[in-house]
Amino acid sequence: MARRSQRKEAEQLRVELVELLSNFRVKLESGTLREQVLGLVPANLKFRDLGSSLIKDENADSARERILAYFRTYPKTLLAGTELMIVAGISEYPRRIRELRVEFGWPIMSGKALKSIVTEEENLDGIEINDLKPDTYMLLEDVQDREAAFRWNTANDIRKRKISVKDKLLTYFKANVGKHITGEELQYLANDKSEWARRVRELRTEDGWPILTKASGSSELPVGVYILESELQAEVHDRKIPDMVRVQVLERDSFTCRSCGWNTSKRQKVDKRSMLELHHITHHVKGGANSVENLITLCNVCHDEVHRGGINEGSLRKILGS
Repeated sequence: MARRSQRKEAEQLRVELVELLSNFRVKLESGTLREQVLGLVPANLKFRDLGSSLIKDENADSARERILAYFRTYPKTLLAGTELMIVAGISEYPRRIRELRVEFGWPIMSGKALKSIVTEEENLDGIEINDLKPDTYMLLEDVQDREAAFRWNTANDIRKRKISVKDKLLTYFKANVGKHITGEELQYLANDKSEWARRVRELRTEDGWPILTKASGSSELPVGVYILESELQAEVHDRKIPDMVRVQVLERDSFTCRSCGWNTSKRQKVDKRSMLELHHITHHVKGGANSVENLITLCNVCHDEVHRGGINEGSLRKILGS
């Protein structure tokens, strides 16, 4: 059975470690190879004790608890695996990270999954793509998702199906409408293929599914989190709105319905307003362009009211001041 780290006062452990390394000089000068190796074992164990003792939380006795404490101290920060190994006090820290993600619902993403996002999306909090290594990790938000274990079981079932990667992703989104889904889950669904981020982008921009990310539709979301707002697919002509134009309109309108002032931060289960949509002021079928000047952000309820004739084109242009 692997030895558990012995947590003590960090200064006491530092002194003991210095003494061990000082005494090791004798073995370096006259000891055999095996004597030298065996002489480093106590120092190695003491070093692990020192690393795990840096976490001051009295309840963080296990490696998993110490890793979580470190993540929660530095959320939304790219952390190297070597850092996590130090505070864990064990070399099997990747398995503990997986447990935190899959069994306990902490939204932790690997550098590999984040790299796929940065490759497909733009302006994601200044993350440098060269810093995203397989052995780097980020806690996307300091919020535990207690339904995560159930979702991972669902993902495992969908992953095994003989369908395309895009169909797997859409099936999973539809099974979790309105819920935060991490890129790590989507990467798993795609059997770790890097194409998953591109397929999500296609679902949004080409197929018209209202999938929100921080970069396109919901600025309050953390990097690497996705939400399918509803199972209502956009009309064919609306799918032709370029992503850059879509983002410009949403940013101009502060990600808020220009008619009633609703935004996704005000979402309530009893409210029929559930998502934001872009509306052509001069209808597309009448020659209205997919331009910033001809588009306005509306919630789904106000958008329906427009199409029923309750809000006319003149009123919309007055709202925009044009």
